[in-house]
Amino acid sequence: MSLTAGSRLGPYEIVAPIGAGGMGEVYRAQDTRLDRTVAVKVLPAHMSSSAESRQRFEREAKTISQLSHPHICALYDVGSEGETEYLVMEYLEGETLGDRLGKGALPLEQTLRYGVEIADALDKAHRQGIVHRDLKPGNVMITKSGVKLLDFGLAKAMAPVAQQPGLTSLPTMAGAANLTQAGTILGTFQYMSPEQLEGKEADARTDIFALGAVLYEMVTGRKAFAGTSQASLISAIMKEEPAPISGIQPMSPPALDRVVRTCLSKDPEDRWQSARDVANELKWIAEGSQAGVPTKVSARRRSRERTAWALAALATAAAVLLAVGLLRRSPRPAQFVRASIVLPEKTFIGDLALSPEGGKLAFTAANSAGQFSLWVRDLDAGAAHPIAGSEGAKFPFWSPDGRFVAFFADGKLKKVEPGGGALLAICDAENGVGGTWNREGTIVFGPLPTAGLFRVLASGGKPMPVTKLDAARHEKAHRYPFFLPDGRHFLYTATSLGGGAGEDSNAIRFASLDGREDRMVVGAFSNAQYASGRLLYQRDETLVAQGFDPDRGVVKGEPVVIELRVFRPTDWAGFYAFSASEDAIVTAVQFMLPSQLVWFDRSGKAGGSVGPAEPFGPFRLSPDERRVAATVMNASRNRGEIWTLDVASGAASKLVSGSTHSNYPTWSSDGSRVFYASVRSETTMPSIWFKPIDGSKEQPYAEGPDNLSPWDWSADGRFLAVQKVPLEGKRYNELWVL
Repeated sequence: MSLTAGSRLGPYEIVAPIGAGGMGEVYRAQDTRLDRTVAVKVLPAHMSSSAESRQRFEREAKTISQLSHPHICALYDVGSEGETEYLVMEYLEGETLGDRLGKGALPLEQTLRYGVEIADALDKAHRQGIVHRDLKPGNVMITKSGVKLLDFGLAKAMAPVAQQPGLTSLPTMAGAANLTQAGTILGTFQYMSPEQLEGKEADARTDIFALGAVLYEMVTGRKAFAGTSQASLISAIMKEEPAPISGIQPMSPPALDRVVRTCLSKDPEDRWQSARDVANELKWIAEGSQAGVPTKVSARRRSRERTAWALAALATAAAVLLAVGLLRRSPRPAQFVRASIVLPEKTFIGDLALSPEGGKLAFTAANSAGQFSLWVRDLDAGAAHPIAGSEGAKFPFWSPDGRFVAFFADGKLKKVEPGGGALLAICDAENGVGGTWNREGTIVFGPLPTAGLFRVLASGGKPMPVTKLDAARHEKAHRYPFFLPDGRHFLYTATSLGGGAGEDSNAIRFASLDGREDRMVVGAFSNAQYASGRLLYQRDETLVAQGFDPDRGVVKGEPVVIELRVFRPTDWAGFYAFSASEDAIVTAVQFMLPSQLVWFDRSGKAGGSVGPAEPFGPFRLSPDERRVAATVMNASRNRGEIWTLDVASGAASKLVSGSTHSNYPTWSSDGSRVFYASVRSETTMPSIWFKPIDGSKEQPYAEGPDNLSPWDWSADGRFLAVQKVPLEGKRYNELWVL
C-alpha cells in the first residue's frame, strides 16, 4: 500500500516516503507521543496472511528490538493498523552503502573502518542468537557517526511460517523485487552463502560469508560473484572463487585478501567462526596499513608506541620471514616491513628464539632424517649456520646480553656462543621443556614434561625447585618460563594436560624466584612472553598481544590479534613458535605445501597418482586397496581432517571435518570403518574415534586421560595397535595392543 502525507498508523504520522523494496515501503514519520522523527516500514501483504504469522513476527521483532549497538539501526516498535503491519525504526540520514558503491570502490581506510563496525554489529547480534540473513550493501546505511545495519534479523521474522527449504524460502525473495530479468546482473543473490542457496538453516557463518562479499565489493568496486542469469550466478557462488583483491587493487594489504578469502569459503567450517575474529583481523590490518600504501612498507598508525613490532613467519619448506623492524633510535616513524629469508636447504623449522636486541635468531631445524640441531642466523646479513655438536637440540633461549644460547639436548641443559665453540653443560635436564635467563645469571627451566620448574646458576650447579605442582588445581606440569624485566618475576604455563582454557589448571601464571608470589594472569594453554608493554600468548588459535603490568602481573585492556595459525613446532602441548624482543616479534606460521599421492612398484619406479594434490598427513590404503584414508590439513582452521580417496577415479571426499583436529586414519580389518585420533579441544588429549565410511555418525572408541592414536588393525580384527603417551610420568611414546 502507499500512504499519503498526514495519514496515521497508530501514533505515527506519515511525513514523506523514503523508499521501497522487497521488504516493504519506508516512510519518514513523526512520533506524536514522543515528538521525534522515526522511520516507518509498512510490511508486505503476506505478513498478515495468518494470526500465526503475525504472532511469530511480533515475537521475532521483540527479540530484535532488544539489540542495542551503535552500528545497528534501532527497532522501536511494531504494530498494526487494520490489515497493515508496520515497524517503527530509528530515522537515519545518509546514503546506503549500495548507493555509495555505485560511485566506485571505497578508500582502504573507509573499507577497514566500516568493515570493523559491521563486524562488531554482527558479533553483538550473534551473541544474542540473532542472525541477519540478508546482509548486503543496501542494508547498510552510511551516516556521520559511521555505518548502521538495517533490517537486522527481519528476514527470519518475515518468512512465512510454513515455508519449505529451497530458493523460495530465501529472505530476499520477498516481493521478488531483487530478481531481474535474464541477461542482467542479479542483486541480493550475490551476497548469499552456498548453504542459503541450498535452502539450509542459516547461522552466524552465513552472515560472515555475506560480510566477505560486502568487504570485497567495498575494496574493489566489483561484486565478488557475478552472472548473467540467476542460474549462472548461483553456479558462481557454489563453485567459483572471486579474483584476488590484490590483482584488482595492488595497493591493498595482502592480509585483507586473506581475511576476505576466508570469509568466502564455501564450507562454513572453513570460514572465520565468529564476527569478532573478523573485526579483530580488520583492526590489526588498519593499525598496520596506512591507506594507499602497500603493507610491504607502511607506517604504524599509533605514534604512542615506543617501537615497531615486526611480524615474521618461518615456514617449514619455503621459509618466509615476515618483517624486520627499524632501530628505536631512528627519528623517522616506525615501519612495518615484510621481507623474506631462506632456511637451510632441505630442513624443517622447529623451535625459535629471538635475541634480546632483536638482531639474531636462534632456531632448531630438522634434516630429512628428522634429526634436529641448533642454528643461528644474523638477521641483518649472512646465512644461518649450524652449531656443531648440537644434535637433538630443542627449546633454545638467550642469555640477556646475547653472548650465549642455551638449549636442551642429550638429557642436559647446555649453552654455547652463537658463533660456535665449545658446548658447555650447565646441569641435568632429562627432557627439558623451556627455560629463561636473567641478568643475575639465574636460569629457570623445566627439566621434565610433568614436573615443576627449577632454578640453577648459568655457570652450573645443583638445580633447586622454584615452583610446585598444585594438586588442588589438578596441575600436571609447569612449562615454558619467561623472565620479566626485573629478573625476580617470571611467567610460566601451568596445565593439567586436559580440561579447558580458562581453568586455573590451564593458565599463564606470574611467579617470583623467592616463591612468595604465584598467581594466575590469564586462562590460556600457551607459552607466553612479555615485550614492550605487552603480554604475548596464543588464544583461540591466534597469537595475541595484551597490555600487561610486569610489576603487578596483571593484564590491561583487550587482546589484539597479531597472527593466525601459529605453528606448533613440537609435540609439546600448548607450545607455539613465537619469540619477541623489544623491537620485534618472530612467529612461525602454520604452513604445509600440497603433496601428491603416487604409486610406486617394488623397484621404486613411479606409477600413476591418486587424487588431487593436498597438504596430506598420514594416510592408509584400505584392505581391499580400493580407497585411501588420509589426513588433510585445513590451513584456514589449523585442523586435520580425514578424507577418503577413490583409487580408481581419484575422487576425494571429506569423511571427518569440523572444529575438531583428527589424524592418523586407520582402516578396520573389514574396511567398513575408519579409526582416527581426535582432539576435541586445544586442551584435551587425543582419543580414538571411528566413523563408518557410509557417512553414519562418528563414535568414540577408546578414551582416557592419555594421548592415544590408532596405528593398525590385525587382519582378523581382534587387536588394534595403539600409540600411547601417558599423562603422568616421563611421557615417552609407548606401543600398546588393545
